Amino acid sequence: MKQSNHVILLVVMAALFLLMSCNSSKEDKTITEVLPKEKTISDTGLLDTIQKQTISYFWEGAEPNSGLARERLHMDDSYPTSPKNTVTTGGSGFGLMAILVGIERGFIPKEEALNRYLKIVDFLEEADRFHGAWSHWIDGETGKVYPFGKKDNGGDLVETAFLIQGLLTVSEYFDGENTKEKELRGKIDKLWRAVEWDWYTKNGEDVLYWHWSPEFGWEMDFPVGGYNECLIMYVLAAASPTHPISKSVYEKGWAKNGAIVSNETYYDEDLVLNYYEHSDAKIGPLFWAHYSYLGLNPKGLSDQYADYWKLTQNHAKIHYKYAVDNPKDFEGYGDSLWGLTSSYSVNGYKGHRPGNDYGVISPTAALSSFPYTPKESMNMLANLYKNHDSLIGKFGPYDAFSLEHNWSTPRYLAIDQGPIPVMIENYRTGLIWNLFMENIDIQKGLKKLEFRTDNQ
Repeated sequence: MKQSNHVILLVVMAALFLLMSCNSSKEDKTITEVLPKEKTISDTGLLDTIQKQTISYFWEGAEPNSGLARERLHMDDSYPTSPKNTVTTGGSGFGLMAILVGIERGFIPKEEALNRYLKIVDFLEEADRFHGAWSHWIDGETGKVYPFGKKDNGGDLVETAFLIQGLLTVSEYFDGENTKEKELRGKIDKLWRAVEWDWYTKNGEDVLYWHWSPEFGWEMDFPVGGYNECLIMYVLAAASPTHPISKSVYEKGWAKNGAIVSNETYYDEDLVLNYYEHSDAKIGPLFWAHYSYLGLNPKGLSDQYADYWKLTQNHAKIHYKYAVDNPKDFEGYGDSLWGLTSSYSVNGYKGHRPGNDYGVISPTAALSSFPYTPKESMNMLANLYKNHDSLIGKFGPYDAFSLEHNWSTPRYLAIDQGPIPVMIENYRTGLIWNLFMENIDIQKGLKKLEFRTDNQ
């Protein structure tokens, strides 16, 4: 009798295990189900695959009420730091552009995307705003600010800039004369014109401030000086048709009266600009070469301080050369495994870069650098998908991993997934760059700041 019961128990356990395995595969489809078993997919096939997967984060994985990007999606369904319905303002801007790529690639029907965009702008119209700027995090169910930090419960001008960059790109794409497209453009224009960029100079100073809160005022005290990820904020502020900043705010606040320029080199590459206003660190995390340049095309872009193509390309080349050099002798680093940026880490969240390296690779760093380092980025992409498919899930490569520490996490961040499909598309066709740079206000703003572009 005992033996019979034992056999029955084993059969039941086996059935349950099979059922759990099937359910798990449905919820988190891995790349092994996309690639053929022999894994001989072409470079073009790899690019198509990763774009489709990462775009899906913003399409299928969006917060359902708002249509915006969730701050994070954890396949283990554990959310210790913020609720699952928390949406991210900047990451949503990246997602708006990613969905455009999805339309052009045939992954998303244009009419469905148009309806999603209308839903998003309707939500943004009603969400909390602070002198026209949204907060870093928003409750996707209510539109109310969800504090990013103790005093960070008001307007976040940098995150707002990333969102506006996406909205203006969408407006350029939907240029038809039908009722829905005209409605979308009108709503986006209203949101764009409502941002009080000049107010964020804090009583007319020659610098933009990152935060303001109705409860804490300017207490976070974060004037934004370059160079970092925030160039797009200054360009948009100069381009605003309603609340523009003067050129002196850019020159004195961002460029530090020319002190932003660097004559140093690192790994035999010119740094071009000084990466840290208050630090001797040589180079920043790689997202600095991505966030502002999802729409703002650095090719042929220059001003009195920099050639921005040289700046961004050298940034990526330095990170690549650092990984090949591998001064800390971390396992796996090399020509097919590279890329440091801010991401999840072995312990918490870290701003990874040369000089602040914990042996953690963040795939978005190399994969979002395709325009700058196409061969090196393709080496990374192929290596990931052909040799490390356990590090890839439904929405593309997981946020970060470490071969050195035998660590990975089945978790995603919007701000890391979003730049991947957008920058790959800019490498392939220039789609998002072309759309954003066509905007009349942007052209006027760049001219005001005395930027030069290829067509000038």
